[in-house]
Amino acid sequence: MKLDLQKFYQVCNPSKTLVVSNPLDRQYYIDFSSVRGGKIIEELKQNITFFSPDEPTCELFTGHIGCGKSTELLRLKAELETEGFHVVYFESSQDLEMGDVDIADVMLAIARRVSESLDNFEKLELAEPKGLKSLLVGIAKLLQTEVEVTGEATIPGMGKFAAGSDGTFSAQASIPGIGELKANEKEGVSLVALGIGKITAKAKDSPELRNKLREYLGPRTKGILDVINEELIEPGIKKLKQCGKKGLVVIIDNLDRLESVQKPWGRPQAEYLFVDRGEQLRQLKCHVVYTMPLALRFSNDITRLSQRFTVNPKVLPMVPVVQRDGNLSEQGMYLLKQMVMIRAVPYLPPEQRMEVVTEVFDSHETLERLCRVSGGHVRELLMLLYDWIKKQRQFPLTRDVLERVIKSSCNQMTLAITDDEWELLRQVAKYKQVRGDEGYRSVIHSRFVYEYCDGEGFWFDINPLLAEAVEFQNS
Repeated sequence: MKLDLQKFYQVCNPSKTLVVSNPLDRQYYIDFSSVRGGKIIEELKQNITFFSPDEPTCELFTGHIGCGKSTELLRLKAELETEGFHVVYFESSQDLEMGDVDIADVMLAIARRVSESLDNFEKLELAEPKGLKSLLVGIAKLLQTEVEVTGEATIPGMGKFAAGSDGTFSAQASIPGIGELKANEKEGVSLVALGIGKITAKAKDSPELRNKLREYLGPRTKGILDVINEELIEPGIKKLKQCGKKGLVVIIDNLDRLESVQKPWGRPQAEYLFVDRGEQLRQLKCHVVYTMPLALRFSNDITRLSQRFTVNPKVLPMVPVVQRDGNLSEQGMYLLKQMVMIRAVPYLPPEQRMEVVTEVFDSHETLERLCRVSGGHVRELLMLLYDWIKKQRQFPLTRDVLERVIKSSCNQMTLAITDDEWELLRQVAKYKQVRGDEGYRSVIHSRFVYEYCDGEGFWFDINPLLAEAVEFQNS
């Protein structure tokens, strides 16, 4: 058997999200639901396809950054599409500045992505969205800056949005970085996808522009929601059903990456968006799934959040490497080993992969060491493996190089830990619990503490990398 080190390195890239609908990616997918406390994605799917196919639903999905949420949401997308739904999935971090997000920013991003997706749906034509056009022309008048732009796009119900030969739009109003905008007498202005896309791109890079937009859009939030529902979502669903689809689902990923900063008036950003503005987030008249920051589960506002959305957040926990009592989790470790080995020998069935471990690693114990020190955090495991391959550059991968990689990662992580946080970590390691105060929220957000789930419910433990630290061992 010939192993390909370069290919192994490439498919272990921790920044790559598996797109389950892609056959090349699907071969590397491992289903961890049996050790994660339940079939969470199956629950999300059934809530839409079985319990409320024709009524809007709104779900919250959370977990540690890097634990596999995006892969699972893309799996949900593929399964919903198989069931006949039209699914709009997008990463909000591409449209939003995650350190400064407001409700209007989220709504505009959704409007853009839904309009783009409906525009790409063959033979689906919507009536001209006059309210959205009026809103965006109002923004143009507010900003009053002319900037050169080229390009052309067509958006459902709005016709063409095209640049003139001189690179500018002959128009009545203009937007920074977008150019002038003017309705074509017959077709209207194609502003929904192209216009909003350019506005949000500029706003993401400019705090001043974001502030101007919010001053204008803030009092109009209800109106924005109304026109998105009335001019995009409701007519879009009607047309989709005429084309044989069962409905519309919007999945907004990466909102769990909101930075833990405070708004100018002192309110934490996550609480502001999901609690204070939660009622508006759930007013879209289609099926919606939002990711949210894990730390919100430990906020004093968790009860209010659940009341706003009328659901409890669904949590994707870590893959357990040990059980609550400290004994080895055999099933969790087996699946993690399969996740590694399938990237080395995807053409072998599961039973045979484990027979060739010593061709990839110098021993079975070395592979087990990698899986255990990852704590069942999928991206952490891949990051360690990725760095290991790059340092060694040949098979079999050896224990001594792995130990150097572990030591380096441990040293890097401990640089950020305060004495107070070390004390919190000792309490978590001892009692397997966390409380809702700010200190515990901080160590969870920083991936110093991982969350697991078993038959008794959720439990917690420190990141195994930190158990390697001298500061922890000396305690």
